[in-house]
This record gives sequence, C-alpha cells and structure tokens, in this order.
Amino acid sequence: MRWTVHSEKPLYQDRWLDIRVADVEVTGGRHLEHRVIRSAPGAGAVVMNEASEVLLLWRHRFITDTWGYEIPIGGVEEGEQPAAAAAREVEEETGWRPGPLRPLLYTQPSSGISDSAHHIFFARSAEHIGAPQEDWEAERIEWVPLNRVPALVAERELVSGTSMNALLYLVATGLGTARPARSVVEETAPGHTG
Repeated sequence: MRWTVHSEKPLYQDRWLDIRVADVEVTGGRHLEHRVIRSAPGAGAVVMNEASEVLLLWRHRFITDTWGYEIPIGGVEEGEQPAAAAAREVEEETGWRPGPLRPLLYTQPSSGISDSAHHIFFARSAEHIGAPQEDWEAERIEWVPLNRVPALVAERELVSGTSMNALLYLVATGLGTARPARSVVEETAPGHTG
C-alpha cells in the first residue's frame, strides 16, 4: 500500500539536515505523525588495487560509539556530479586519487526515516598523492583484502550500512576478482560458448 502524505512541516533546519513531521495517511484512513529527515545526496567509492585489496578508513563514530571500517564517502556539493564528489571525497579522506570511476550501486540506507541517497562508484586503481586533507576523518587508512569483507561483517568491524552494501555487493557479484563473474544473462544467452 502506498502511504498518502497530506503535509510536511519543518521541525529543524540547517545546512546539513532538514527534519520534518509529516501527516501520513495509512490503511483505513488512519493518520500518523511521521518524522522525516531530508538531506543532500552522498557519494563515495570502493577503490581496489591490483592485489584485490580495498582502500578503507578505520574510524570511530561517536553517535553509536563504535569503531569500524568504511569506504570514503561524503556529501555532494551544490552543482557537483556524484562521480566528481566521490573522487574528491576519496582524495580528501585518504590521500589517494582514484583511477577511472564507474557506477557500482545506488542505495538509500535509511529509507524508513531519511531520503538520503548514496551514489557509490568503483575504481580498480589509485595513485598516492600525499596525506589526507582531513586528518580527523580516520584513525588510519588501510588496504584490506576484499576476501576479508565477510569476516569483517561477522566480527562487527564493518557495520556502516553503505560501506557494507558496497563491499558485499562487490564480493557477491565477483566484480572484485581479476576476472569478474559472468552474469546469469551471459551464461544462459543462446549461442554463448564462453
């Protein structure tokens, strides 16, 4: 069932967040006051080297008081394309300039409360250009073997929703291997001999 939004009223606004209360109609004509967080889109990247290692930040998140690995990600600035924002964020947060970026996935990590949209890209190379511009972003920056990702999730060392989505997607699709896994369409296409 599609909920009907009758109105939204601002509760708090600043340059990062727009928190609102929405009058939403659900089944049977019932109404709910639902909180909504509106925010600008984000962009980030999974950067991988020739050794099938991914570039990750080890950082503390004070809100949840947790440590964990994350991909570089940040806000898309006004007038900026998501791919340009992803490249900028990687460079600022890690000191590595990613190679050519291609779209990896799009995710809405908290769609029950927020309209935050994350555009995630993938690069198979990077060039070290110096220290991170933002030294407060991470405790350390590491190249972590991609095949360690499932264990990091199990050990709760990878808990960020967007980072987890992107890295597990890379593992599941085989895009992080030297020879990406063929899609089901390719494997079942008539006349395909492999």
